[in-house]
Amino acid sequence: MKPKPWKTLSSKLVYENPWMRLREDVAEMPNRQTTTYGVVVFGDCVGVVPFVDDDHVLLVRQYRYVQGENHRWEIPTGGVKEGETLEQAAQRELTEEAGYRANLLTHISSYYTSKCICDETAHLYVGKKLTPAEAQPDDTEFLQRRVFPFQRALDMALKGEIMDSMSVLGLVLAARRHESGQTGGPSLPS
Repeated sequence: MKPKPWKTLSSKLVYENPWMRLREDVAEMPNRQTTTYGVVVFGDCVGVVPFVDDDHVLLVRQYRYVQGENHRWEIPTGGVKEGETLEQAAQRELTEEAGYRANLLTHISSYYTSKCICDETAHLYVGKKLTPAEAQPDDTEFLQRRVFPFQRALDMALKGEIMDSMSVLGLVLAARRHESGQTGGPSLPS
């Protein structure tokens, strides 16, 4: 038997900016007790593992304010804007951050970035048959770009040198898809 759903009794907006909203809900649980629940709403986001050829991917690096880090590589990622399809958002982020468009864009996974307090769904893609496009990063993005052998990028994800979930999952799932004969990259190490 599935768990019983909670009932939202009230919801109030606490804070919002162009990238997120924070709300505070009062919810009634199945035992009729109430609880206050904070929810951060980000919406949908996309990430692309861009293969410049069968054995190399392009990664980006930027200063990440929350972690105070500037040394980790990642796949191009970003939020979905109002009115965009997921594929349009993936192409836009790939163009903005990597300076490419993918002539072949394959969806590999969707997942919740957090199951508890965040309302955000990530959608991952593999981009292949890339063509150059003018990179136009957002005003807050100061990016470096570098091509890596796919196996090296995958090793970085598996060893914790790459730590953001979209990059780690994107690289691992791209390898797994290739292993199973679908589009992706080289296989996971044994």
